[in-house]
Amino acid sequence: MDTTAVVLEQPEQLRLACLALDAAKDDDVVVAVDWSGISTGTERLLWTGRMPAFPGMGYPLVPGYESVGHVLAAGPASGHAVGTPVFVPGARCFGEVRGLFGGAASRLVVPGSRVVELDGGLGERGVLLALAATAYHAVAGGGKRADIHPPDLIVGHGVLGRLLARMTVVAGYPPPTVWEREASRRDGALDYPVLDPDDDPKRNYRAIYDVSGDASVLDTLIARLAPGGEIVLAGFYSQPLHFNFAPAFMREAQIRCAAEWQRPDLLAVRELAEAGRLSLDGLITHRETASAAASAYRTAFGDLQCLKMVLDWRTLQ
Repeated sequence: MDTTAVVLEQPEQLRLACLALDAAKDDDVVVAVDWSGISTGTERLLWTGRMPAFPGMGYPLVPGYESVGHVLAAGPASGHAVGTPVFVPGARCFGEVRGLFGGAASRLVVPGSRVVELDGGLGERGVLLALAATAYHAVAGGGKRADIHPPDLIVGHGVLGRLLARMTVVAGYPPPTVWEREASRRDGALDYPVLDPDDDPKRNYRAIYDVSGDASVLDTLIARLAPGGEIVLAGFYSQPLHFNFAPAFMREAQIRCAAEWQRPDLLAVRELAEAGRLSLDGLITHRETASAAASAYRTAFGDLQCLKMVLDWRTLQ
């Protein structure tokens, strides 16, 4: 079986290609992808060539870890039925072409244990579940700590920052403040304030969650911490992070890295979204057919008005 896939041949060189899919095993499903999202964090780093070394990193590659579709064929041990709507967090099914993260294709072969069934009502908004799970994991910490504080300051009002703020409000915590320097991105807030950092005098934040990906931001954030406060690095950083020790020492600052989300995080946010408790509305701002992928990626990475770009694969299935 073949698939049409987005292939990054090398940084900033992208094409649609027909690729042979690996043969499906008894525990696999074949998924016809309806929509896939373009990540402006990790996929931008793949696009620019600034992605830090990862196991399996290299070009050519198929990007994408935010795919929604339906089961086209199901192995007897896959645990799924044909026709079921599913979320797919990427795949590795393209032979010699690397799948990093492998979700931007019209069809995918993936173990049934990796996909998550959806009720169908989310439609294209289902691509946002990976970022929602990232936000959830940052706050929940994978259930490994009981002393994690929810954010009272979030740095960045992109999709991840908005989801993190919405999730904090849904959980019943006081609405966090959100910093955003780009004026055009300060709208769309739901029950929380969005400020330019220069307009915020507060300097005693207990928990600051940075989703900006700015490797130079630590000194600024440390200066805004309460004594014993915590900075959570929930973005993705391509450059080394550094900070001046003395201000951090005086505040006894804590710095925590939020790791990659896990399946329980994805299941938790799916339940919140399908129950209508976590709104995914207003976050997808741009859409293109998959045949226009090259221009879609440039828009996703170059247009500040683009929060989330979605590729529609339905005409290429």
